[in-house]
Amino acid sequence: MFEMRITATAADIDELGHVNNAVWVRWIQDVATAHWAAAAAPEHQAAYFWVVIRHEIDYLRAVLPGETVTARSWIPDPPRGAKFDRHIEFVGADGKPRVRSITTWAMIDRASGRPMRVTPEIAAPFLSS
Repeated sequence: MFEMRITATAADIDELGHVNNAVWVRWIQDVATAHWAAAAAPEHQAAYFWVVIRHEIDYLRAVLPGETVTARSWIPDPPRGAKFDRHIEFVGADGKPRVRSITTWAMIDRASGRPMRVTPEIAAPFLSS
């Protein structure tokens, strides 16, 4: 499991006074990208990148300006071809979840621009963490 903390800034807040839904999508991508950068081998980072092909997001509780959440990212199941599902949960200081998401990602070969099958070697650091 990978974790990182994010604090809501004034720019993240919408007219309702809490983090905007579009910001949550950005944060999900930021966390997934940081997880890849932290766990993937440098040669895999140089050869591949990821694109989101599906988002599923449950908005459970609001996050207010200045509030910090802890994002937890994990991949519970092995990849299917070029794709895998990443789970991310954002939890407040009180331990209560604010947002939960499952996103489906596809791995793209940088050289060809085409989807590539995720090998066990590429998946291993994510499935064991």
